[in-house]
Amino acid sequence: MKQRTALLLALLCLTLVVTIATALRNFLYHAAGSAHANEVEQLLVGAAAVSLEADDTMIIGGGIFPGKAKGQEGHLRAVAVVLEKPSQGRMAIVACDVLMLTRDLLDPVAEEIGQKFGIPADRLLINATHTHHAPSTVTVHGYQREELFCRRVQRGIVEAVGQAVSRLEPAEFCFALGQEATVGQNSRLLLKDGTIYWIGPRDDGVRPTGPFDPDLPVLAFRSIRGTRGWLAVLFNHSTHTIGTRQGGVRSPSFYGLAAQELESELGGVFCFLQGASGSTHNLSVPVDEAVIRIKNAVREALEEAQPRPVSQLRGLRQTFRFRIRHFDEAREDEAVSKYCQRRAGPSADGIIQVFRQQRKLLAPLQGQQRETWLQVLQIGDVALVGVPAEFFTKLGLSIKRRSPFRYTYIAELANDWIGYLPDKKAFELGGYQTWTGLHCYAEPGTGERVVDEIVAMLSRLHQR
Repeated sequence: MKQRTALLLALLCLTLVVTIATALRNFLYHAAGSAHANEVEQLLVGAAAVSLEADDTMIIGGGIFPGKAKGQEGHLRAVAVVLEKPSQGRMAIVACDVLMLTRDLLDPVAEEIGQKFGIPADRLLINATHTHHAPSTVTVHGYQREELFCRRVQRGIVEAVGQAVSRLEPAEFCFALGQEATVGQNSRLLLKDGTIYWIGPRDDGVRPTGPFDPDLPVLAFRSIRGTRGWLAVLFNHSTHTIGTRQGGVRSPSFYGLAAQELESELGGVFCFLQGASGSTHNLSVPVDEAVIRIKNAVREALEEAQPRPVSQLRGLRQTFRFRIRHFDEAREDEAVSKYCQRRAGPSADGIIQVFRQQRKLLAPLQGQQRETWLQVLQIGDVALVGVPAEFFTKLGLSIKRRSPFRYTYIAELANDWIGYLPDKKAFELGGYQTWTGLHCYAEPGTGERVVDEIVAMLSRLHQR
């Protein structure tokens, strides 16, 4: 009898212990869930788009010779997405529908944004969408930049960030990795005569000389106040932004047109970030169809996007030193002349002269050291990389593979512009993107050095 009583007491005690343990486990589980919910609620997001005024008198950037447009399709815009966690401060990502922007324009803008809105430069990424159909914002090839339009772009960036800050509200972060493999391709085709395709006929193309990156990541932010839908959507892809629906007009081209149409259809603000596309172009898809394909890819990714925690909003920005290359004038002139005389038709002599003039400007600067910016941002487990160049896709893929973050994406033409940055193999093959000029003047190997430095920055950010 005593043994049975003792056994019952033991069982009761064991049951009590299990009950208490289960209750404690459930309490801790729900407490963790509440902490996660609070973490998501603390993410604030605001977005805004400001139109950039342009007119038919302005020189358009993106060609070899000065040219003008008549009329416009869509809007040229500065689009800003601002993120904030009260304990960690703010971050801003801005995209501008221009060819590119140099740091003499962007450094003062970054300083003003820091003073007005409390966003430090290491958390401010300003990217050019690289449309070839906006007024010139750089001096390159055979024309100067449009200073009035440059001032308007500067004001537009600050205004867009300010409006985004004024709209900050609690939001949820959702992410999906989409794909679009048909709009672009590696455009540096090896031709039968051993040269690399740029312009002119390509019916004797043999094979592409590098990779294409079809990734189309989507970073979406959804309001948690009722059913208002998307506040902001960032998407990234890696193809040159060239082509208009109507000929000879100003345009944000197919990426910008897709973003603006998605806004009208889904609501919110859509922001395109140009990826590593120095070696990739759309060679065959009409602009109307390219817009449809990009929109479909973004829509499909949004349908699959899943909520993700944002425990960290962090950034690093640091200076990077490089040198203007030494070059052999006779060899450079032969490469340009040989290609243009075979492929450029009536424009050949004019193009040859433009490159001669550019090399004349660069000749006394050979070996000179320059400084630019490199940047990495962290949004939860997603990393964004800002590089200040038309970055070859091979180099962008190298950063992605070597990054310690699960998801890493490149925003080229960020915070500055130092021309094309090809990989070493591309320099050996030659072609327009490697010819010495104001469009490409850094010494060979600079691209690989950028990759190494960015990977080191990503590692430092990850180790924090």
